[in-house]
Amino acid sequence: MTQPGAFAAVNRFGLGARAGELALASGDPRGWLVAQLQATPPQPSRLAGLATGAQNMAQFQRSRRQGAADAQRLIRQEFRTTYLREAVARTLTQIEAESPFRERLVAFWSNHFTVSVQRPTLLGLAGAFEREAIRPNVTGKFRDMLIAATRHPAMLVYLDNALSVGPNSIAGSRRGRGLNENLAREILELHTVGVSGGYTQDDVREFGRILTGWSLGRTEDGDAGHYKFQRLIHEPGDKVLLGMRYAEAGEDEGVAALTALARHPATATHIALKFARHFVADQPPAAVVSRLAQLFRDSDGDLAALSRAVIDTPEAWANPLAKVKTPNEFVVSALRATGFAGDPERLVGSLRVLGQAPFAAPSPAGWPDIAEQWIGPESVLRRAEWAMAVALRAERAHRPDAFFAATIGPVADAATGAAIAGAPTAAEGLALVLASAEFQRR
Repeated sequence: MTQPGAFAAVNRFGLGARAGELALASGDPRGWLVAQLQATPPQPSRLAGLATGAQNMAQFQRSRRQGAADAQRLIRQEFRTTYLREAVARTLTQIEAESPFRERLVAFWSNHFTVSVQRPTLLGLAGAFEREAIRPNVTGKFRDMLIAATRHPAMLVYLDNALSVGPNSIAGSRRGRGLNENLAREILELHTVGVSGGYTQDDVREFGRILTGWSLGRTEDGDAGHYKFQRLIHEPGDKVLLGMRYAEAGEDEGVAALTALARHPATATHIALKFARHFVADQPPAAVVSRLAQLFRDSDGDLAALSRAVIDTPEAWANPLAKVKTPNEFVVSALRATGFAGDPERLVGSLRVLGQAPFAAPSPAGWPDIAEQWIGPESVLRRAEWAMAVALRAERAHRPDAFFAATIGPVADAATGAAIAGAPTAAEGLALVLASAEFQRR
């Protein structure tokens, strides 16, 4: 494959070229990507030793029993520290990744099943959610990821299902507490069939009833923080979701409903569109979406097969500059190229200033994946300023001509090359590479 193909491999599918990576991928770009899917690597060392979501949730439950002030103190102090540790570990994992395609898949699916620290309790849970529900399943079955994400304490808290009580359940009859439909609605709209999937408000309500009882263990029972099906709050009786009747079966109703949603044709189309938008173009060709959707259906939601299929999609290689990098992608690719050396806390601060702090999407819909949401006059200026700051730190380690060749050389036009060659200082030359239209795209 041509050098632009190698550029696409390390940027469109990867996270930007580290030193020597462009040359490494140039021999067989597709093979380089497929090899990253073959075997599950060990957990990245940066993520070792971090507390589980259940541990942090149990800590929150215990503090809440002691009073609202204690719970708020825990969030302000310990959970903010937890968040920073998780954000740093996640970002450094991306910068240092030797399997960058796999790390991109982790980020893609984490964004698909967004939980956000916009809700403060999630400061102690969002990183664990990605490590525990998403990372182990990126080359498995979509059904398994969907169930793992739905059961995770972070999702149950973020979308309030831990508080959802069937009105006619044993606990609901006694306490007068009611149904919460948030998780049911977002699973339908965002995680599975999509907004055009043909569901109604009645389906949302029925699915919410199915998911009652999907909650957390209690401190007094010794299983605080962990997912637990709480039968006392489960709404009894049969339910009908998308025309399918689910007989009363407790927790098994939810498993059956999630399995059916994972295999629904509308889910295949919804996932295929998002996957094609991420790896092909903001407005991907309908034929590409159709092919990926068919593969998703035929493979029973095999995510490794879906990933291999998009590698084999000619349209994904046709224009190596079709996609604009998000702030996270820009920062990670710049630091992969220059070699990160700096204060990790400032790294997270940079992402915040550029508009994409880790685990902080503004809504359950996650971060947008189209150029118009990321490129405007102010964001371009901030990127250019950040590029100059990075270049000043990297100028002793890189010559602009070699840096140009190792990053955007395969796709840069003559004007970009001439501007960099004519830069008066090494730092300005490096900054011109990082701020170039070619580096801002993947």
